[in-house]
Amino acid sequence: MNHPSPSSTAQDPLKAADARRLILDGLSPVTGSERVELHAALGRVLAQDVIAPLDVPMHDNSAMDGYAVRAEDLRAGSETMLAVVGSALAGHPFAACLGAGEAVRIMTGAVIPDGADTVVMQEIVRREDDRIFIPAGQQKGRNLRRAGEDLAAGSVALAAGRRCGPAELGLIASLGIGEVVVRRRLRVAFFSTGDELASIGQPLAPGAIYDSNRHTLSGALARLGCELLDMGIVPDRPAALEAAFAEAAGTADVVITSGGVSVGDADFIRELMARMGEVSFWKLAIKPGRPMAFGRIGDAVLFGLPGNPVATMVSFYQFVQDALLSLMGVTPLPPAERFAVRADFALRKPAGRVEYLRGRLLRDGTEPGVTLAGAQGSGVLRSMSEADCLIVLPEDCTSVQAGDTVFIQPFHGLV
Repeated sequence: MNHPSPSSTAQDPLKAADARRLILDGLSPVTGSERVELHAALGRVLAQDVIAPLDVPMHDNSAMDGYAVRAEDLRAGSETMLAVVGSALAGHPFAACLGAGEAVRIMTGAVIPDGADTVVMQEIVRREDDRIFIPAGQQKGRNLRRAGEDLAAGSVALAAGRRCGPAELGLIASLGIGEVVVRRRLRVAFFSTGDELASIGQPLAPGAIYDSNRHTLSGALARLGCELLDMGIVPDRPAALEAAFAEAAGTADVVITSGGVSVGDADFIRELMARMGEVSFWKLAIKPGRPMAFGRIGDAVLFGLPGNPVATMVSFYQFVQDALLSLMGVTPLPPAERFAVRADFALRKPAGRVEYLRGRLLRDGTEPGVTLAGAQGSGVLRSMSEADCLIVLPEDCTSVQAGDTVFIQPFHGLV
């Protein structure tokens, strides 16, 4: 990834879409894989295709409760009477071959008896003792699930690059497969910077605050299934930061920092990244999160996130998370969920930057709406807890009036 450093490029903030494209275009998935038992595969990324060793379903079976019959016995213009000669339940098939004028009581999922080719749903059948009466107009082949209809033996059940969720685990289990080959976990080192930061349990000195960003990032990374290297708090001293960068880049695939990427006297992250490796960009046309650095040191990908807690979270979800999924080998990347809803608020904004507002969905009417969730300052972390979505206002938007249509990203779609 050979991108020019900030010293050789204009310092204008990079547009959000350009930053995302620049990040993703330079990434390749980590190498290395391991075989794990199915119960340990949740959240892991398949390194090989999962091939179906058998048909799913394995047999023709009934799609509903009813009666298995031969279509040739059914009369086109009048009611048909058939003799019930047995029953078929899931796991307990009817052993004989169905003969002319016969029917078998069948339950959902049961194997279709030999000789039968149609299931008539029980709701339209009239039964008298061991006889049933079927109305005219039934079609051949109705209410059957054919063998191999879901998956044929030898076909790709799940492609390499799929991240295993509950549905994938169930599908693999339905094939009788107990182990899968997955990519190794992505190793991510992260630390916070700032002399004002204190770890939980330490007394707060005058002007100090507890470090929240490290815990936010730890939670976000753990939900992705990354292997975590928490390097704690690194003071705002170049030598300490350089040592932390060297250790992190030598150990991890990705290094994430929070704080120290602006242009203040104690902001050293960007300069160190440029001196030890390379910086592709360090300023974005977004709010919150304008100061954000992206680059590399050696083989490690680096993200220098802003220090304000909300800006850290917004930057992570908008730019870092998909990069991590790409490095994990997830393909294709999940599409960003955006929904149009009615704005129940009004505001003005400058053109030229994307703004991410914390919002709360309103579902008390026929049309979904969204309102602002508390104060929108980039240090107000409580508003992220109170919100359930981000309201995304594009570069060309200069104002929002109540009743306008805006786009939101639900939080459940970010993880």
